[in-house]
Amino acid sequence: MRAREPDFAGVVVRDGVHIAYEVHGSGESTILFMPAWSIVHSRVWKLQVPYFARHGRVVTFDGRGNGRSDKTASLDFSDEAFAADALAVLDATAAARATVVGFSGGARWALLLAAHHPERVERLVFIAPAVPVGASDWYRIAALAKFDDHADAYAGWAKYNRNYWRENYRDFLEFFFTEALPEPHSTKPFEDAVGWGLETTPETLAATAVAPGLTEEQTRELAALVRCPVLILHGELDRIVPPDRGRALADLTHGEFRLLEGSGHLPQARLPVTINLAIRDAIGAPRKASPVRRHKRALFISSPIGLGHAQRDAAIAADLRALVPGLEIQWLAQHPVSAVLAAGGETIHPASAALANESAHIESECSEHDLHAFEAIRRMDEILVNNFMVLHDAVREDHYDLVVGDEAWDVDHFLHENPNEKRTAFVWMTDFVGWLPMPDGTEREARIASDYNAEMIGHIERYPRVRDRSIFVGNPEDIVPDRFGPDLPAIREWTQSHYDFGGYVTGFVPPTEDEREALRAEFGYRPGEVICLVTVGGSGVGVALLRKIVAAYPQLKAQVPRLRMIVVAGPRIDPQLLAAPEGVEVRGFVPALHRHLSACDIALVQGGLTTTMELTAARRPFIYFPLQHHFEQNFHVRHRLDRYKAGRCMQFADATPDAIAEAVAQELQRPIAYLPVQTDGATRAARLIAAVL
Repeated sequence: MRAREPDFAGVVVRDGVHIAYEVHGSGESTILFMPAWSIVHSRVWKLQVPYFARHGRVVTFDGRGNGRSDKTASLDFSDEAFAADALAVLDATAAARATVVGFSGGARWALLLAAHHPERVERLVFIAPAVPVGASDWYRIAALAKFDDHADAYAGWAKYNRNYWRENYRDFLEFFFTEALPEPHSTKPFEDAVGWGLETTPETLAATAVAPGLTEEQTRELAALVRCPVLILHGELDRIVPPDRGRALADLTHGEFRLLEGSGHLPQARLPVTINLAIRDAIGAPRKASPVRRHKRALFISSPIGLGHAQRDAAIAADLRALVPGLEIQWLAQHPVSAVLAAGGETIHPASAALANESAHIESECSEHDLHAFEAIRRMDEILVNNFMVLHDAVREDHYDLVVGDEAWDVDHFLHENPNEKRTAFVWMTDFVGWLPMPDGTEREARIASDYNAEMIGHIERYPRVRDRSIFVGNPEDIVPDRFGPDLPAIREWTQSHYDFGGYVTGFVPPTEDEREALRAEFGYRPGEVICLVTVGGSGVGVALLRKIVAAYPQLKAQVPRLRMIVVAGPRIDPQLLAAPEGVEVRGFVPALHRHLSACDIALVQGGLTTTMELTAARRPFIYFPLQHHFEQNFHVRHRLDRYKAGRCMQFADATPDAIAEAVAQELQRPIAYLPVQTDGATRAARLIAAVL
């Protein structure tokens, strides 16, 4: 799922060639993100487009040779052809003037556009400009000299060869993007880039490699014609285009040169926040003056995947207000979390409307009760960048004394990647630590999970000041006994050294037996009824489980004749999708669901932590069905529930109607022997946070 869909997508035909473009956002100002070499297409700008589309109009187009544009090898791939395509796209999108951003080979085409049509270019931003001035990229020149030669073996830049591409195209792409992304922990942009490269053909790419391009003399002449402001961003570790080329172009255009420490050839993918802010500063976007505030203010960010975080965070916020009189709290939150918080009287920050919906992305990644959570989160990269930039704007334009991020992965990651952008105290909260591969996963999955853990550990060790406090929602025993990966620390021991423990936060006090009977009367439950409550939380990934349980109703009713089944679809599942038979009551969103869970006789739920721990605290029998390949539910949550001796785990694949009915009958007879769940977790967490203010 994309962080932002285009407002308009079109095609312009120039000299018979179809060039596909997209327009995002609106406003008087336009940014044109140029294509690069046809080894990638316009999605190379996916981490920039959503941010700038909130502040103006953004235009991208697929360069001839990749994406939705024509890609036959017989096309004209000269620099002049690409520049003419850019002008045609500006005309087609009615952009009289634009800030033009050119990356790698796209810098040549941006230079041509600015020199020949200065009235159309307001300013230039070059990223790793592949222009023939300055230091030579000798490796590519040497390879081009033998581009059509056959060899017994190809190694290194010798793979830059037409024949090798025909036979081993993917291997060349992997070699090239390994060179382009020398930074550690670059697995996701690497996989993206290889995928984009596979969307064209080796024949087409070969045609682009030998197409006529600018000479050094032509480049110098064009640079002398540039009259607009110029910013050049170049990675210190760029192995594709030497940084001296960027410096030379800056000298020729009298532009500003900025060397990006530790960066390779794709900084817009590897350092997206740095690039976004550099372009924003170059544009000179106005900033609102931060008003003077009399009281302390906090901004809470509650994970939008499910509703459990909202309940515990609201409980912590209530106790925090009691500890810090006059504290003003706002929430940066997405639907349905924002609706729940607003119904509870909380103030939702207006910037919340600009957040890309993480729940919708997770739902788009889920098949029948199968959600590869680790991969789904990796594929959420552009959403996470977008949402961090929303937060960044919010704290830049207004004053906050504190930001609290409850599993706000974007905030924690990008603050560590950009520690100088920290503007206020930051408290990080989570109820699990460590990405873990699934048992049936590949060696690649284990390697990448370990790499993500290593990056997180490195962040904490290198920039301990980014987190003013790390709070684990639970106790040390709740942490899995696994290791972060080969040659990495044990998760529990490392977490104990780097976190404070607030205990589990339920957000409510479990009812007594008398209070439970009062709840049953309030909900209209009749004496002797066996209330079976079925719920899958606040996201929409539980449709398959609800359908399976609903289909098992006849067998359940036969096993437990007094059974009354109530199915809670939640805020993101249409009850009509369940096709419930007569006798099954289906409800939509139910506020304060924990009260209903406390009143039931048995619950059938997904494997999320909040719902299962609410049932544990209320000492209710329950069966939980972890999503397949959901590492948190299968490892972290299950470990905690096993520790509390709570619930019964059943795999979705094994859950036949007869098996569900038999398990329900057994659980209704099993004595409750759960460990007690503490009730002061919110207060303990609030005290830890208050100490930061």
